[in-house]
Amino acid sequence: MESNTASLEAKKLELWYGHFQALRDISMVIPRNRITAIIGPSGCGKSSLLRCFNRMNDLIPGSRVNGEVLFDGRNIYASDVDPTEVRYRIGMVFQKPNPFPKSIFENVAFGLRVNGITDNLEEAVERALHRAALWDEVKDRLLKSAMELSGGQQQRLCIARTLALEPEVILMDEPCSALDPVATLKIEDLMSNLAEEYTIVIVTHNMQQAARVSGMAAFMMMQEDRAGALVEYGPTSQLFTNPKDKRTEDYITGRFG
Repeated sequence: MESNTASLEAKKLELWYGHFQALRDISMVIPRNRITAIIGPSGCGKSSLLRCFNRMNDLIPGSRVNGEVLFDGRNIYASDVDPTEVRYRIGMVFQKPNPFPKSIFENVAFGLRVNGITDNLEEAVERALHRAALWDEVKDRLLKSAMELSGGQQQRLCIARTLALEPEVILMDEPCSALDPVATLKIEDLMSNLAEEYTIVIVTHNMQQAARVSGMAAFMMMQEDRAGALVEYGPTSQLFTNPKDKRTEDYITGRFG
């Protein structure tokens, strides 16, 4: 498909945690092979929205979703869709690097083994580490503990672990918030390279980061009843230089949030 076609689409998406409505009436189209950033103040539902895109909220007791999330045109919340298959194709990288207390090799191979993929493990691990721009730094110590890596290396290892499963979409929940500026720059460069092959959706509090790496940006705000809602969504350059909504302008210029 062409890069301007949709990869993910939310249609009137709403999310509840028990009696609390976390998201209200979210509709947006996420283009393929682009980086889409989700920005907004703390508590506005950014991470909740991200987790809707691969059904991670299903793991939270009492959560429920109304509306649709279309992935390649199919609603991932349809009754006949396996959530595990969704997460296989839509991978996720979390805020804090979370390597397993295993070797570097076994961290990358973990998801493959869990899914019963044992053929050509060495090739798959090497390919994933290359894609995560980590191979040259770890190729001589693959059997060493992943816990010995720096924070930035651990985050790239977690990205490699996700890439090993050959997903089509990568969701990133503030992947640089625990990293120093040098490690952050490496992750941003990596994201830009990965967007040639993958669709990436990133939640970030760092507006400079959103402006640097994303092609599309969504601004969210908490409503009076604390439900998160989408205020504005469009090309990042437009959102940051000529926002259509006064609330977007106020947030970007630091007047609130």
